[in-house]
Amino acid sequence: MEIYVVYDSEAGHTEALANAIAEGAKSAADANVHLHHVSEADPRDLADMDAIIWGCPGHFGTISSGLKAWIDKLGPLWARGQLVGKVGAAFCTTATVHGGIEMTLWNLITPMLHNGMIIVGLPGNVLENVLYGSYYGVGVTCPVEVSEDAPMNMPTDSDLALGRVLGRRVADITRKFVS
Repeated sequence: MEIYVVYDSEAGHTEALANAIAEGAKSAADANVHLHHVSEADPRDLADMDAIIWGCPGHFGTISSGLKAWIDKLGPLWARGQLVGKVGAAFCTTATVHGGIEMTLWNLITPMLHNGMIIVGLPGNVLENVLYGSYYGVGVTCPVEVSEDAPMNMPTDSDLALGRVLGRRVADITRKFVS
């Protein structure tokens, strides 16, 4: 089973979450996970994948320009229906609690729906999702550092646990479709 994780990250916050998601997906014995920064990802590779997970930092409640430009290259795949029936999931990071996590996730899910993908989120009965999570994917807040000298406010252990759970859930759901 082939799972593609693509992300945009400027300061490392979203990259850390992408790594946790890939780790969770890899925990499924039959998962072959491809992890790529958007600058190194080739949209044509998606035709050979069973599942696609993409994410980025939220910019004013929407997709970062780097990932948006990459998604905009999916037109030929869309025209040929090459993503129809593939499993998809989304993730994002924002700098503030009300920084648009759910709007960003919705904006990440919309192109998946246009491509006929099957969306996987995190239901409320997932233990890691009960107190701090989203049903639409994984969205976490990494507050802005107060100065350039301050340590990075990276995703917490709980945030990364949510990422691993999403990755594993995508692998488990995908297995049901490719078996």
